[in-house]
Amino acid sequence: MKPRRFVVLRHEPGVAGQRELHWDLMLEFGDSLRTWALTSEPHVGEEIPADELPRHRSDYLEYEGPVSRGRGIVSRFDCGAFEVVKESPGQLSVDLHGNLLKGQLQLTHDSTNQRWIAMFMPS
Repeated sequence: MKPRRFVVLRHEPGVAGQRELHWDLMLEFGDSLRTWALTSEPHVGEEIPADELPRHRSDYLEYEGPVSRGRGIVSRFDCGAFEVVKESPGQLSVDLHGNLLKGQLQLTHDSTNQRWIAMFMPS
């Protein structure tokens, strides 16, 4: 079975009323990417608020540059492969094998504010 890929893109805002600087975490699921906008740069041991976004095209696994309709510019922060450890409606745990991010990522949905919390833990 082919390993699933991930990418984290640094997303600088554009002129189209885009949110502030954020990091797009994208995980390959089939032919699309489950995507979360992280409010800060990923660091091991930190809880980072995240908003789940609509699924993105898998082209973003390899893309860097301007985003359509003036929505900013993305550059690769990290990329690699991952395996799903646990998946349920309110939680996703994956093992990341990236250049910078190595270890487990836990995404937990916080139903009180409809956000997710991302937590990166070393292996």
